[in-house]
Amino acid sequence: MDFDPVPFYLLPAVIGWVIVCGVSVALVMGVSFLAMLASRGGRGVVLWGNELGGMLSDVFSISPKRVLALAQLTWREAIRRKALLVFVVFAVLFMFAGWFLSSSDLPPEFQVKVYVTFVLRAISWLILPVVLLLSCWGIPEDIKQRSLHTVVTKPARRLEIVLGRMLGFSVVATVVLVVMAVVGEFWINRQLSEDAKKFLTCRQPIFGALHFIDRDGNPAAAGINVGDIWMFHSYIEGASKARAVFTFTNLDAGVLDAEGNLRLENRFQAFRSHKGDMRRPLYYQYVLINPDTGLRVPISLKTVNEFRGRTDVIPRALPKVEEATAAGKSDAESGKAHDLIDDVISKQAVVDPQTKQVVYPAGSMVVEVIAIDPGQYLGMARPDLFIRTPDRPFWVGYVKAVFGIELMLLLVVMLGVTASTFVKGPVATLVTFCFIIVGQTAREFMHKLVSGSAENGGGVFESIYRIVAHMNPTTPLPEGPATQAMKFVDGIMLQGLWLVEQIIPSFDFFTHSLTYLANGFDVRFDSAVLPGIAIVLGYFLPCVLLGYFCLRIRELESK
Repeated sequence: MDFDPVPFYLLPAVIGWVIVCGVSVALVMGVSFLAMLASRGGRGVVLWGNELGGMLSDVFSISPKRVLALAQLTWREAIRRKALLVFVVFAVLFMFAGWFLSSSDLPPEFQVKVYVTFVLRAISWLILPVVLLLSCWGIPEDIKQRSLHTVVTKPARRLEIVLGRMLGFSVVATVVLVVMAVVGEFWINRQLSEDAKKFLTCRQPIFGALHFIDRDGNPAAAGINVGDIWMFHSYIEGASKARAVFTFTNLDAGVLDAEGNLRLENRFQAFRSHKGDMRRPLYYQYVLINPDTGLRVPISLKTVNEFRGRTDVIPRALPKVEEATAAGKSDAESGKAHDLIDDVISKQAVVDPQTKQVVYPAGSMVVEVIAIDPGQYLGMARPDLFIRTPDRPFWVGYVKAVFGIELMLLLVVMLGVTASTFVKGPVATLVTFCFIIVGQTAREFMHKLVSGSAENGGGVFESIYRIVAHMNPTTPLPEGPATQAMKFVDGIMLQGLWLVEQIIPSFDFFTHSLTYLANGFDVRFDSAVLPGIAIVLGYFLPCVLLGYFCLRIRELESK
């Protein structure tokens, strides 16, 4: 569990889309209006208005039949250009991949991760160049060969040409993707051993909130740092009052598996301050707490699986509490058995009497994790313990992951067709490829620059000044009017960078599906599928209108 799922909030994304589109449209309209006014005066304003009216007329006069006809023509041209030869490369790759991927030394769950990752990456990396070249070279080749001249003389509007191209290339990408995905799924099941096939599943986790209690019994935001450079995990000390406290909400009987058990899956890490016998396992213990009644039910000791994690099965009929354990004396009546759903999960919300705010909503359960061994430490982060609800079949997550690749291909098609309406094929390919690379690697860096959280020496002019003056990023700048002017100009430029950051799409969302499925989890809709759908829908209208505008003002006689 090396990821922490973050939900995608649709409303802020829609508001941001409206702002960016509004600013972009205002800039384009304003610049074009001023250019026509400066070049031709009042006559330029009339021409600008007539052109705008013609564009609106084309938008509201789209014919679905003509769009479908142009899409069919695009499909035939893709077949004629041997686009489906990618199947040959795909077949050869899968024929010999088993020689290099199969290894009996790997545990079964790691074999599944290797094969699933290989199939999904092979599919995306093989189709992406084909779709990129087709979408970027289609319209420029039509202009070069003068086949587009015949189309525009018919009652086919240039907006319909853009839509037809996007639809046709999207159909090509979809057909190739579906065939490869079906073959890849059969290949995975054929290559994996019977033991490994048991791990072809989609776990549905319920993650909780995490806070800590230190060795003195006081609340803490984090545990102990044992010297890791990556501060993702915090550690609790064994045989002390230290606790890791996970709070799960919105629970009911649906969290139990088919046998009526609660499954807690963890990947705790162990840090041994003294080695001794390395074959001796470390122990931990769960304490289930009802935050409403204060009921504490200790569970029997468990051993830490330091490298692969484990799943602990807790029956609904909890064992009787008969004696004090490492968790301390239970608040429950000695010798009384408890029901997990009826007694441990809270039935009503817990409200703070001072602030009147809900601390624990109804349906909450608190799980305390205790390290047992003295002098040893147990490390964890929020995703390292979750409730494993009933699993879904592997094909459900596989279809979602393939759908994520489909969304990425649709976005590449839209960007490629749009770029090909105002530049030639090689330049359009380079522009679209730069969008893909920057969207995968540099958006986080741009976000740090815009938000000011990056220790990079400030903006452009501030960075130049620091380089010339041999100043590191932490050294404060000298006070004065020059410094204030420099920061003011850098702030304006960073606002422009914010607009660039919003325009360039994030391709990271399309790879989240692969991460989930390769780790054996069901692909979450809110954090993996919904962002991809929102990105594609958000770029559809701007790409279509920009492509139409560029194709409308482009000189088709220019090759």
